[in-house]
Amino acid sequence: MRTAPVVLLSLLAVATLHAQAPDSGIDFQKARELFQEQSSGVTLSPEDQAYLERAKAAFAARQAHPGSRSIPGQRKAPDRLTPLCDLTASDKYEGEDGGLYGHGSNTPPEPLRSAATTQLARIQPLDPDGQPDPKGKIVFVSISMSNATMEFSTFKRLADASPQKSPSVTIVDCAQGGQTMARWAPPNAPAWTEARRRLTQAGVTPAQVAVAWIKLANAGPSGSFKDHTSQLESDTVAVLHNARVFFPNLRIAYLDSRIYAGYAVTPLNPEPYAYEGAFSVRHLIQRQMSGDPALAETKSPLLLWGPYLWADGARGRKIDNLVWNRSDLGSDGTHPTDSGRQKVATLLLTFFTTDPLAAPWFAKH
Repeated sequence: MRTAPVVLLSLLAVATLHAQAPDSGIDFQKARELFQEQSSGVTLSPEDQAYLERAKAAFAARQAHPGSRSIPGQRKAPDRLTPLCDLTASDKYEGEDGGLYGHGSNTPPEPLRSAATTQLARIQPLDPDGQPDPKGKIVFVSISMSNATMEFSTFKRLADASPQKSPSVTIVDCAQGGQTMARWAPPNAPAWTEARRRLTQAGVTPAQVAVAWIKLANAGPSGSFKDHTSQLESDTVAVLHNARVFFPNLRIAYLDSRIYAGYAVTPLNPEPYAYEGAFSVRHLIQRQMSGDPALAETKSPLLLWGPYLWADGARGRKIDNLVWNRSDLGSDGTHPTDSGRQKVATLLLTFFTTDPLAAPWFAKH
């Protein structure tokens, strides 16, 4: 089986949940670590290379038998799911009403808009030490997993070529294959080391990072709606705390949930879990607005929605013409193809150049 590296890394992350596969004798945690080493340029020993190849073959065999792909406690999605942006105040999903901001509203409430205006005024070009400098940079990073790096790297290419982007903005894709919220949660996680390396490679520093795009997801989710969303929120709060320390001048984090996963053929992040991630985004924004000390300004950047990315497959959604066709997702039904990446990248570029709570720092004036 030939698999794109970033996709294979994410699939091995799911296999890691099973730790030791009794039918294959493969420790997928070890295999995943070996794959990460190889991807970073390390030459494996003949023994380790052979072990990794055995792991790939074992995972390919597991994919060939659908019965071996399930995760205990992983729920089946209902036949229809209503995009959160289309769900009304009277509609309910797992007891929750609709709207990105709740009560059927997709518009930020005035207190949040006011708080955003305050933070927007603080975003300015900074020198490498994080001091205001008209010739400095506003660094915009991504934090998340494989889907996010696929989408954000495409967005970066579009944005860097766009005359609409401010020349002060430097975009750095720090999202990494396999690095879900749970993987970014430890303050000493390897993902943060790699993020620093990418910033250095781009010629900027952590002190210049003012804005982040964070896409919420964990590998192999299971359990009830509450189990899933609570764990995802807990991990994301830890990520936000780390980001606040790692990027001392981080002002705003735009949060997003996953794209449609109704075509998924692996347990990496199928429906309804991809859909439910949006409720975690909303919960975190609402918690911060209500004064949750875990999301206070000293511990977290201001949280705002990015562009909502989920639509009900080819059925789409009411607010625009976004649809997710089978051709927009790869063979696993989870990772975006070029057309899927382009859709997300276009949504991101439109959002950051036109949204009143994003354009003031991103768009060229």
